[in-house]
Amino acid sequence: MSRIIAIANQKGGVGKTTTAINLSACLAEAGNKVLTIDVDPQGNTTSGLGVNKNEVQYTMYDLILSSCELEDCIVQTPYDNLWVIPSSVNLAGAEIELIGTDDREYILKNYIETIKDRYDFIIIDCPPSLNTLTVNALTTAGSVLVPIQCEYYALEGLSQLIHTINLVSERLNPELFIEGVVFTMFDARTNLSLQVVENVKNNLKQNIYKAIIPRNIKLAEAPSHGMPIIYYEPKSSGADAYRELAEEVIERGDEIE
Repeated sequence: MSRIIAIANQKGGVGKTTTAINLSACLAEAGNKVLTIDVDPQGNTTSGLGVNKNEVQYTMYDLILSSCELEDCIVQTPYDNLWVIPSSVNLAGAEIELIGTDDREYILKNYIETIKDRYDFIIIDCPPSLNTLTVNALTTAGSVLVPIQCEYYALEGLSQLIHTINLVSERLNPELFIEGVVFTMFDARTNLSLQVVENVKNNLKQNIYKAIIPRNIKLAEAPSHGMPIIYYEPKSSGADAYRELAEEVIERGDEIE
C-alpha cells in the first residue's frame, strides 16, 4: 500500500525542500519506488533531484489546470526508483486561475488516486504558505511530516500549521494526521539548538523523530549540483541523518499498519 506524505511548514527556510529531496532519495535507495511531487512554485525540489525544470514539457502547473495527462508529467530522475512531477514558476499563478473551479481542493488527489498503487511512497513538497496548492497537497496526503529549524522561533507558526491540518482533516480529508516532526539545521555547538529540541519535546504532543538533521555545508551545496546528499557526499553527517530519518519513516509505517 502506498504511503503519501506531505512535507509542510508555512515558515520558509526550515529545510522543507531539503527534507523532501533527501528523504525521497533515501527511501528510493532503500529499494522503495518513490514519486516526489513538487508543489512549490520555486521548483527547488525538481532541480535538487537532477531534473532541469526548463527542459521538461509538462509540469505541476499544466496538471493542476488539466492541460495535460498525468502520465505526461511524471519524469524519471537520474536516480534509481525515483520519479518526480516537476514544478515551475508558472505554478505561482495557478491559484488565481483556479478561482471558480469546482472541487479545486481535490484536483491533485483525483489524479494521484489513479496511480498511487504503483509507488511505495509519494512525497509531496508543499509551498511555504497556506494556499490552494498546500490544501491540495494536504487533501491528497495521508500524513504530514513537519520539519522544524532549531532556532528561537521554532514553534512560531507551528500552531497555525497544526490548526490548518486539523481543519483539512475535519472538512476535506478525515484520514490526515501528523506523521511526525523532524529537527533540521541542528548545531551541536550551540546551547540554543539543544534548548529548542528540549522545548519542542516538552510542548508538542506529536511524534518526534530521533533523527536530527545537522547544519551542514555539504547538505546546503548538494541541491545546486542537482544531487541528493547520499550521492553528492554519501559519507557526510547529513547523508547519515537522512538515511536514519528514512529508516524511521519506514518503521513508523509498519507501526501504523
